[in-house]
Amino acid sequence: MERISEKDFMAAVTGRKKGERLKFIEKEIWNMDLRGVDLRNMDFTLSSFQNTVLDGADFENSSVENALFDGCSVKEANFKNARLVTASFRYCDMRGCNIEGADLFGAVLESARLEGVVSDENTKWFRLHCPEKGAFLGYKKCVNDRMVQLLIPADAKRTSATLPSCRCSKAKVLTIKSFDFTQNFDEAWSLVDENFVYRKGEWVEVWDLNENRWQDSTTGIHFWMTRTEAEAY
Repeated sequence: MERISEKDFMAAVTGRKKGERLKFIEKEIWNMDLRGVDLRNMDFTLSSFQNTVLDGADFENSSVENALFDGCSVKEANFKNARLVTASFRYCDMRGCNIEGADLFGAVLESARLEGVVSDENTKWFRLHCPEKGAFLGYKKCVNDRMVQLLIPADAKRTSATLPSCRCSKAKVLTIKSFDFTQNFDEAWSLVDENFVYRKGEWVEVWDLNENRWQDSTTGIHFWMTRTEAEAY
């Protein structure tokens, strides 16, 4: 990864031609003050922003895919229609950011400040992947490729981050089948906790569900909304 100086970076940004899409792929952007800077229509894929202030910066239509922002301040930055796929915003101050139309698939928002973030119906992977209310079905892949079909009841707590995986506090085991539907089973064991057993017709429940939706790998009954998603895990 190549580090770029603030002088060279700003020269490229301010000197670009109208409509030109600048590429800063795999660049280290350190110790810069980029408050309010026009960074629209740029490609920052795999780049790293370190100790850089980006308050009010305009990333509209830009890609920051798999970029690192951890700990940076990006208050009121504009990410409208931006590609934020798998970008890391741990501990970032994102208050007031605009993410209308942005794609946040796999983006890491753990411990980020998100008050006042503006999204819309075109924002991808920011809202819950599972239904916010009511009962619904979920699926879970277990040891030896046993597929468990779960009923998540209306009173179960549920959450998800920016990936297809979801978590809930309790569920009823409806069926346990092989991937090809040719075999039925009475029990299945969790891939993560071998002591957590799913038994057909019984309820499973966790009492310490972590309700912080942005902490994905944590306590709860992990499940997926479709068999296809569960099989791919």
